[in-house]
Amino acid sequence: MLLKMKIAEVSIDVIERETPDTGLDSDLGRFAGKVDQGVLRIITDNGIEGNCFIGEFRNGGSSLYSSIIKTLKPELLGMDVSKREFLWSRVPILSSRKGLKIGAWAAVDVALWDIAGKAANMPIYELLGSQRDSIDAYATYPPRHIDYKGYVKEAAEIINSGFKAYKIHPGVMDTKNTIEMVNEVRKSVGPDIKLMFDPNCGYDYRKAYDIGQALDDNNFYWYEDPVSHNDIDAISELSKRLKTPLCMSDQSDNQFFWGANAIRTKSNRLIRGSASKLGITGLKKLCSAAEAFGYNCEIGTAGNSILNIANLHVIYSVKNCSFYEYWMPTEAHQFGLKNDITVNNEGSIKATKLPGIGYELDWNYLNEKTVQTIK
Repeated sequence: MLLKMKIAEVSIDVIERETPDTGLDSDLGRFAGKVDQGVLRIITDNGIEGNCFIGEFRNGGSSLYSSIIKTLKPELLGMDVSKREFLWSRVPILSSRKGLKIGAWAAVDVALWDIAGKAANMPIYELLGSQRDSIDAYATYPPRHIDYKGYVKEAAEIINSGFKAYKIHPGVMDTKNTIEMVNEVRKSVGPDIKLMFDPNCGYDYRKAYDIGQALDDNNFYWYEDPVSHNDIDAISELSKRLKTPLCMSDQSDNQFFWGANAIRTKSNRLIRGSASKLGITGLKKLCSAAEAFGYNCEIGTAGNSILNIANLHVIYSVKNCSFYEYWMPTEAHQFGLKNDITVNNEGSIKATKLPGIGYELDWNYLNEKTVQTIK
């Protein structure tokens, strides 16, 4: 049945919504105010509809709409819905010759997987091959504090909510204050809580090394994106000198090829990926490539509800990912579903049993927020 389904229509409902204030201007910007995002609707000739949300809460989705409608829609109309690998193979040439943005393709890929799951009456992770049905989550906020006291309070709130792991986004704090914060957070949460640290590629080598020594002293679980993902020499040197594994890179345009090169050069020990850049097809490939060499692929937040759920489906289908990234405040990225991702009292997320993406869209909310439909 799936092989006979053709794509009959592709459209985007553009919605506008308000995001909450995160409370601090930093190198990541202040997340607040109105944002536009898209609801991708891919409909087959027998009426099955696949969906994905387009764009993340910081920058919206407007930069991706044209790539979907002008570049990908001509490829999609009349195509068998099973030809996801064909679309993956088209990404390099469509990117170089027609300006395709990888995030646009990723949303399409997720919607095609949604169709496949609905047609098979199975959740996507079962189509991928299930490995487990739950995953521990770590919680994290964008940078929103200027000294260690704020991070100690934030850590306490997170651990008291049931999480067993916490990732710190330190923003632009100087080296001395950052090291003090790292020491105080570890002291406050005790030795058993997993701690991660992510300055979003904001350090030079010296600052990254000095703070990395403090992470070593405090038994941090990983050190994420300390320097630019292009600075392979600094990444390699930090990996040699520090005990805490480097986890990279959220910042690269194509995480699949960056991750493959990182494995080849042995520059770092943990690979980073997300459905927002790789869809489900590419993210599964990256996890498999990492597994072959004994690496974990730690999957990062994708910026909206459906793409984060896509992350979960891949996580449930692989063994080499330790955590789900639970970004807070959830109001920033959770919208448009009747029930969204939730963490239980043990700090874990249980897999859905519903077909496709496995979460029901709230069409009343989405229709109310729709300001334009693009075809």
